[in-house]
Amino acid sequence: MIVAVLGLGYVGCVTAACLARLGHKVTGVDRDEYKVNNVLAGKAPFYEPGLEEIVKETVAAGLLRATASLEEGLAEADVALICVGTPSETNGNLGLDQLKRVAEDIASLLKGRDKKLVVTVRSTVFPGTCEEVVIPALGECPSVSVVSNPEFLREGTAMRDFMEPSLLVVGGHDAEAVQTVADLYTGLPVKACLVTLRTAEMIKYACNCFHAVKIGFANEIGALCGKLGIPADEVMETLCEDKKLNVSAAYLKPGFAFGGSCLPKDLRALNFRASRLDLKLPLLENVLPSNESHLQRSIQAALELPAKRIGIYGLAFKENTDDLRESPIVTLIEHLLGKGRELRVFDPHIQIDQIYGANRNFVLNAIPHIGKLLDATLDDLLIDCDHLILAQKPTPDAVAKIIQSGLPVLDLISGQHG
Repeated sequence: MIVAVLGLGYVGCVTAACLARLGHKVTGVDRDEYKVNNVLAGKAPFYEPGLEEIVKETVAAGLLRATASLEEGLAEADVALICVGTPSETNGNLGLDQLKRVAEDIASLLKGRDKKLVVTVRSTVFPGTCEEVVIPALGECPSVSVVSNPEFLREGTAMRDFMEPSLLVVGGHDAEAVQTVADLYTGLPVKACLVTLRTAEMIKYACNCFHAVKIGFANEIGALCGKLGIPADEVMETLCEDKKLNVSAAYLKPGFAFGGSCLPKDLRALNFRASRLDLKLPLLENVLPSNESHLQRSIQAALELPAKRIGIYGLAFKENTDDLRESPIVTLIEHLLGKGRELRVFDPHIQIDQIYGANRNFVLNAIPHIGKLLDATLDDLLIDCDHLILAQKPTPDAVAKIIQSGLPVLDLISGQHG
């Protein structure tokens, strides 16, 4: 394809060189004559391992060139990749001045254009930016579509990250435009994730924040290990040996608040011991408050239901267990009862006369009359309520019955309420 890369900074120059390496005819566009002249001379405008060699190779092959003229860069382009900076403002918000300017400059060149152009935002932008900033700036032009294609490049390994990508995301409303951008990367060892426009923008933030959380977590565990005379590397290396639960997709799905006999207890114990060592672990200290905030969002969503009689599917802290200890559903029920709601509850694994010990004591201390709220079957629950709350993942058979009942459902297990 014929590609214009708008911005020859870190992301733009790497993107332009690598796309040219893949065989596309690429023009890098930048107002900075220094960057343009460097590329034209077969040189990288900054140091990145392997970049200069590819710039030199692709310029010599006639696949990569550079210009300060946006009009020249866009003239024959099939795709325009916007790779401008979105720096932080003093209040933490993104600075979108460069993005707005580029979008407006593109718009000024669209009059009379018949050839299709896919304007692709590669810069990191907050979800909604393409719809609220870029598309309005471009104006009405039937030949132009807007797509989000966030980059996942790390300084120092950017060339390898591009040519051997761990993730490729393309999002947009126009399926043909999305596929056009995905096709730019044909030949790379990755399957393109084709998503909606806002989803693509959000994925970039989710990835970067997750990386930050992982680094913060490892550093806090390392700090505690240091205080306890334990080799932190050995702890974390062993943790990473578990590819089923630790370094995996396990738990990385929005859902209801966590509970049970392990996670809350162990977090409290670790934070207590750290405090006795005069060690602040802000990330770990705030996991339980974060969980509590998520639970409160669920409670508020339940309180806003217009129904008189509310049915709750689930009572144990998760499905396929009868463990009620620190179940967030018990807390949810307490709040709803305290606000005068009429409740019925069903859990396929809970019969109040068959639980005992700490399990029984926990729920009876919280809700002494829980036995009177429990329905014996799901059919009973569906008959007894006007609105259903899913606080636990139901079985496929239960899902079918719930759908057949026609009851409105508040799904807390999706984690998207609030």
